[in-house]
Amino acid sequence: MSSLILTRWHQGKRTAGFPATPPDLPEAFRGRPEIDVSRCVEGCRACVEACPSGALQTDPLRLDLGACVFCPACVEACPTGAITYTTSHQLAATRRASLVLGGAAATAALQVETLGREMRRLFGRSLRLRQVSAGGCNGCEAELTALGNVVFDLSRFGIQFVASPRHADGLVITGPVTRNMELALRKTYAAVPAPKIVIAVGACAISGGVFAGSPAVQGGVPDDIPVDLYIAGCPPHPLTLLDGILRLLGRIGGEP
Repeated sequence: MSSLILTRWHQGKRTAGFPATPPDLPEAFRGRPEIDVSRCVEGCRACVEACPSGALQTDPLRLDLGACVFCPACVEACPTGAITYTTSHQLAATRRASLVLGGAAATAALQVETLGREMRRLFGRSLRLRQVSAGGCNGCEAELTALGNVVFDLSRFGIQFVASPRHADGLVITGPVTRNMELALRKTYAAVPAPKIVIAVGACAISGGVFAGSPAVQGGVPDDIPVDLYIAGCPPHPLTLLDGILRLLGRIGGEP
């Protein structure tokens, strides 16, 4: 016991200072992509052909973060350097269309609209979430699990994951929603008492990811389940998850 206490003493505080202090991410961190339409050569489809999830379109060049799996294939394939990665961890948006980068939105920050006053009164300081893995590979699920460790410590914000949807204020959905998980997802959504929120995490939950078009999957969260927050990534970093949820609740950059 004494050795454990001594070890903790030497380790000091391990919890990240985010959001009070900006995250210190390494240069190798593959965050929000940016596209430079002016560098795109008319008729060139090298990036489109290299993309494994159909996230890119040309004429004009557009990148759908909701489908992007954050591999470097497009960057490596583009002969003019029109696509680059930044170290920005902010990859959340409240509108699906906002995840499509192109034109004026090629470098603009993604927008997360804060919940209304009544919803913030209910959930702003105490939020319980039920996570549904609707056919995911466990990549996004692993990052969500990491939110509970000592570094990110999700519970310090009053946010916790619960076992029962009847005890939850909303759902966090991962995976492309396979056909054999669709009914389970719908039943879980129905079991969460109103008012409730829905958060789609990762490319699979947003668009189907690399599985989009397969007859075995729905292709993301069904249209009749309203999504309040989309968090892009494959998988998104815990700081990306934290940033999106706290912005939705108005804990970062929102109304007091």
